[in-house]
Amino acid sequence: MMFNLLDGGIIGNIIWVVMFMVMIFFYPRLMIMQMMYKLEQSASMLEGLTNKARHVVTKKISKKPSHDLNEKVSNFMEFFSIDPVNLDPVGIVKKLEHIQILSENRFEYFVRKTSPKMDAEAQANIMMGLAGAISLNQISKVVRHFVEMVRKTKSLQIAMLLQMQLPLIEQISKALLKGTEAFTNGWPVGDSVGGIVVAKMAGNSKTKEIEKDTVVTRKKIRGKNVILMKAKGPGSRLGRLGRAVEKLSKREKISKIITVDAAAKLEGEKTGRIAEGIGVAIGGIGIDRSYIENLATTRNLPLDTFVVKMSQEEAIMPMVGDVLKSVDKMITMVENNIAETKEKGTIVVVGVGNTVGVGNDRKSSESAEKKVKEVIEIMKKREQSEKPKRNWFSFGF
Repeated sequence: MMFNLLDGGIIGNIIWVVMFMVMIFFYPRLMIMQMMYKLEQSASMLEGLTNKARHVVTKKISKKPSHDLNEKVSNFMEFFSIDPVNLDPVGIVKKLEHIQILSENRFEYFVRKTSPKMDAEAQANIMMGLAGAISLNQISKVVRHFVEMVRKTKSLQIAMLLQMQLPLIEQISKALLKGTEAFTNGWPVGDSVGGIVVAKMAGNSKTKEIEKDTVVTRKKIRGKNVILMKAKGPGSRLGRLGRAVEKLSKREKISKIITVDAAAKLEGEKTGRIAEGIGVAIGGIGIDRSYIENLATTRNLPLDTFVVKMSQEEAIMPMVGDVLKSVDKMITMVENNIAETKEKGTIVVVGVGNTVGVGNDRKSSESAEKKVKEVIEIMKKREQSEKPKRNWFSFGF
């Protein structure tokens, strides 16, 4: 019996207990070491994307950027705005709008100072490109912050939370880099679909700037008086659509407001599908939406909306073919809605979204569609060149 205990049971149990104790104390440290390797890689990759975004913007300002220009752009990428106090919600929209206008003015000042020889449209593209680079810089800094916190505290829980979020963070960051390139070069993005629809509907009618960076076109569509509104193009702008609609309401008897925009799809939904609904399809922090909703509530106006489904990444990346194909179908649906309107008065159709690469009439919308097709080919060739070569280890994935 003594031999049996020594030969199998006792020694085996002791070894098992020792290994168990070792794993309890050291396995978390091994996990953190493994996670830190991955987290460090991701943080370095995001910082690399930020540097690429900064390079895209500076190269657009100057083909041979000086050290001083690089320094100015790098410093401006730390720009931030502080949200107003919202403890008392009364008047919060006006406060938010004031901060937003001040931010836009600071961007305009910086771009005019660094690129005085560029025209207004090119400067608008630089402004939006800078906004994309700043967003990417903020993401990379936050990720780096948590990586260093994990390194300092050796917290397995924080490391696991960050690691679980990394796939989405990396996906959004890569899309931001492509978006920065698109904005800077004046390429239409997914969010430009509303602008293309309205510009195409405008035909050759004369446009007028009613509010800063916001243009309108009067036209007769299916026997109805229609005002088509969008951000001023082809520079990268969002316009002040809420204020513009409010201004129109003081001059016109508005019978209906129709918004056309891009909308985030769920995974599994097809990009380019069109959905019809009720409400004001304007994203952002809600300033423009607030103006239109207050007006519609006061005057009991119908609010119809049409959206093109796309992912969040596709909205800020160069426009894809499936979104472009939806434009003509969207126009038909909007025109049918106009024809079926029974209320008397002027119908306002608002093309929501970033109007980068999209002008204000049909001719410019056709140029934008042509540019989209060219950029799609550029992106296809780039993806092919960057695609890693397959080998037998990949098992077809």
